[in-house]
Amino acid sequence: MLITIPDILNAAEVAQMRAKLDAADWVDGKVTAGYQAQRVKDNEQLPEASPLALELGDVVLKGLARSTVFMSAALPFRVFPPMFNRYRGGARFGTHVDTAIRSVVPSGQRIRTDVSATLFLTPPEEYDGGELIVEDTYGTHSVKLPPGHLVLYPATSLHKVEPVTRGARVSSFFWIQSMIRSDGDRTMLFDLDQTIQKLAIELPGSPLGVNLTGVYHNLLRRWAEM
Repeated sequence: MLITIPDILNAAEVAQMRAKLDAADWVDGKVTAGYQAQRVKDNEQLPEASPLALELGDVVLKGLARSTVFMSAALPFRVFPPMFNRYRGGARFGTHVDTAIRSVVPSGQRIRTDVSATLFLTPPEEYDGGELIVEDTYGTHSVKLPPGHLVLYPATSLHKVEPVTRGARVSSFFWIQSMIRSDGDRTMLFDLDQTIQKLAIELPGSPLGVNLTGVYHNLLRRWAEM
């Protein structure tokens, strides 16, 4: 399932974050890439455990916690601390698959990467190129979103970032270990949850909503890993 979620961060949060990122010291993005990804990765990155990365990552995490759609779609068990990257001057990230298990710096805690996430921080009109291209069973998808908007997609997907030929593309990226390992099962639960929420609005108090809620939680109880 590929899903875009608007307004994870509001305009003021994005503006404050961009001001700090524009003044930050960036390093070569290859420092956090796996062996295969190092050969195709060409971007800049905020040092993973830097005070600024931790400060801004906390803002992102609070934005995620406010989003009922994110919670429903990702069903997060653990969220990897958000990181930040920048593409400019032709920088790109060739086709790759994300590393299956990542370690959090400096704790060393391991997280299984079930879901990949990119939070866009730059208005699309400020740069050319930079589209996130995701390949899945339904074809190829091109994603370029307004600032503060998030895209989620299975970490098993082949994906790439097209070269940025004008301006700079600044984003936050991270991974989620979901309580539901299977993308197909997560998609089914998300669709069911959205239907329950729609029923609650259109038919408040309906027994159908109660019954479907029971089905949802029984499936979650059966499939969840914690």
